[in-house]
Amino acid sequence: MRQLLLVWASILTLSNLNTPTMTRASTIPDLPEMRLVQKLNCNNPQTQVAINECTKLFYQNADKKLNQVYQQLLPTLERYRKQKLIAAQLAWIKFRDTTCEFERSRYEGGSIAPSIYFGCLENTTKLRTQQLQEYLKSDP
Repeated sequence: MRQLLLVWASILTLSNLNTPTMTRASTIPDLPEMRLVQKLNCNNPQTQVAINECTKLFYQNADKKLNQVYQQLLPTLERYRKQKLIAAQLAWIKFRDTTCEFERSRYEGGSIAPSIYFGCLENTTKLRTQQLQEYLKSDP
């Protein structure tokens, strides 16, 4: 549902060129929330639940960085290039999420599945962040 809303909001943004554009660079998937009784130590997680939660936190940090770079890049682009970036980013989000869902499917039902999924999201997001940083460096 969140992705559908993001796509709809972007379509509205693309159709109204007089309005400043702002699109989130990615989404956080809807998964059941995990609660830990002990303080989380991501330097040395001791349980699968802790590992899963840490990989989720690592992904969320990577996602924040991606959004920061994306928001830095958007204002540097001419309007027609900004629209291209928004379209590319929406396509990339769909690609990333679908790819990571595929990777997770191998472990479907297993306790490691969330860790596989969030690890994939983190790695893919970091690669995209590097791409956006390169665009930021090369654009005036």
